[in-house]
Amino acid sequence: MTETILAIDLGGTRFRAGIADMGDPAAVRAVGEWAAPQTLAAFMELLTQQLSAHQATRLGLGIPGLAQGTVCRWVPNLGYLDGLDLATELPGVSVGLGNDAQFALLAEVSAGSAKGLEDAILLAIGTGIGSSVLAGGRIVAGNGGAACSFGWAVADLHDPGEDRSGWLERQASGRALDAAARSIGLADGATLVRAARGRDPAAIEALTPAMQALGAALAGAVALLAPEAIIFAGGVAASLDVLRPLLLPALHRQLPPHLRAIDIRPGQFGPKAGLVGAAFAGAYGPNWRNGHG
Repeated sequence: MTETILAIDLGGTRFRAGIADMGDPAAVRAVGEWAAPQTLAAFMELLTQQLSAHQATRLGLGIPGLAQGTVCRWVPNLGYLDGLDLATELPGVSVGLGNDAQFALLAEVSAGSAKGLEDAILLAIGTGIGSSVLAGGRIVAGNGGAACSFGWAVADLHDPGEDRSGWLERQASGRALDAAARSIGLADGATLVRAARGRDPAAIEALTPAMQALGAALAGAVALLAPEAIIFAGGVAASLDVLRPLLLPALHRQLPPHLRAIDIRPGQFGPKAGLVGAAFAGAYGPNWRNGHG
């Protein structure tokens, strides 16, 4: 009898759960979504309830922060998780824990748009900017799991900095796009993108500074890593037809000719990428970085 994987995609505002079989993690099935718990007790209660309800012996948990092994190291919007060792709290459960953007890349490498690639960058633009890097066929962790925090990339020498969000997040995250939308009387970033898709000049003008910042920052990452592709994951993947033409001029302007042909592509799993990646991590276990590919 195959083991059941409980896959959790945990964000700053929501807790999404799915279940999958070991033989086909990509076929993870969503089973529920709740507001993100606001205390450790509430989080553990919901997590253990889901493990029990689905008789799961494996857990894949993606968090919006840093993870090292089975320990949550730093989760800015859910600080009660800092220092939590899930292996200790959940004896008998095989735990695959990781950053949500790294899990999105794990999904794409295992069964999606990055399958077959050796070197790639993934961006997930939401409330903040999630990012991850595939280098030499391996998802990079860095010291303490903190590698590839691309939202902290800086292209402004005079920016004073901030403790909880990086320069690029303040320029080009979902929050920034929402603010750009409101500046021209639109409801939010999604509305702004739709208006730009319809060739609304005001919407295109409002969206352009964020995409110029993103393109300039991406140029540094491309120059450093020379990836085969940049993959846009999550819900933003569906907006790439609008975003790509606006960011490419800034990207190309800051790169030498031999790097300008970088492939920019949408992820295959869209908003489900984090959940699919969590399912694969649950299948691979604590050493999920060595299991894929």
